[in-house]
Amino acid sequence: MYAGLDLSRQRLDVHVLDEDGRTVEVTAVHPDADALRTLVSIVGRHGQEVTATIESMNGARFVRDQLELAGWDVEIADAVKVKGLAPLAAKTDRIDARVLAELGRRDLVPAIWLPDPETRAERERARFRLHLARHRTALKNRVHATLIAFGHPVPVSDLFGVAGRELLASLAIPEPWATTLATSLRFVDELDAQIDGCERELRALGADHPDIGLLRTVPGIAWVLGYTIASEIGDIGRFSSAKKLAGYTGLCPLVRQSGGRDDRGPLAKNGPKYLRWALIEAATHAARHPVYKERYERNKRRLGRQRGSKVARVDIARELSTAIWHMLTRREPFAPGRSHESTLVA
Repeated sequence: MYAGLDLSRQRLDVHVLDEDGRTVEVTAVHPDADALRTLVSIVGRHGQEVTATIESMNGARFVRDQLELAGWDVEIADAVKVKGLAPLAAKTDRIDARVLAELGRRDLVPAIWLPDPETRAERERARFRLHLARHRTALKNRVHATLIAFGHPVPVSDLFGVAGRELLASLAIPEPWATTLATSLRFVDELDAQIDGCERELRALGADHPDIGLLRTVPGIAWVLGYTIASEIGDIGRFSSAKKLAGYTGLCPLVRQSGGRDDRGPLAKNGPKYLRWALIEAATHAARHPVYKERYERNKRRLGRQRGSKVARVDIARELSTAIWHMLTRREPFAPGRSHESTLVA
């Protein structure tokens, strides 16, 4: 049998078809462990193996894991591609469930790759460290904004270092801004400690990782970025070419072609946003490396002051993704001559 599962925050709509496309069950349950066990029991009365399809969204992996433990074969479908395969004039959760069941029955599910539990854990560690870093950056920006609001220049290079703290302590800032500034500094210190702990954990766990040692040979990639990129890519074998990996990063522009017309739009931004962030961060440093500096400066000048540096960094990030594919596929460290040549050919 073929089950289509449409998930929302409080409800899981289920439509089950037999091999001939006849409806067997139509029901809805809560997306929690107990209700999913009840669902398996209800459908199990028919005594048939079940292949299920659920759209990719927050919570879909939990549903998938619970149903697979109960013996179902569950695929998570790419939501965007499902809409392309089955555009609907009328769209409801029940109709969506029926469409997903039919796609499963016809073997047309655009399934996404699912990382194993170990890779998921690696991603969570790297993503949580980035989450904390963003909070810290927001607090630091707030402190800088407070000083600007009261006309205080910042003559030190690091406002949050020893000299910067002495400067902050000497400034006359009225209430309630003085209290919020002090609270922000305390939170920055707490986040510094948490982020340092996360980085120590990443170093310890990444010491034996088969990919991080190779990734650290790439210009601009150190421990944190190497760990992030390795966890977000997962198994490099699932990408048949360097172009496939570059497309997965979401750093390629949208292309619309019709006849002789070829329009390039904004970045696709599909795939993990954390992988894009890590590659852009690496590109910022790699742009100063001899292998990439000339290319970066040339694109920066060509595109102008307003957007040249941003677009040039994205271009370097794509080049890094191509080099990374060749490195991880061949199990070879970054070699400027060979890897750079490979990126241009690809």
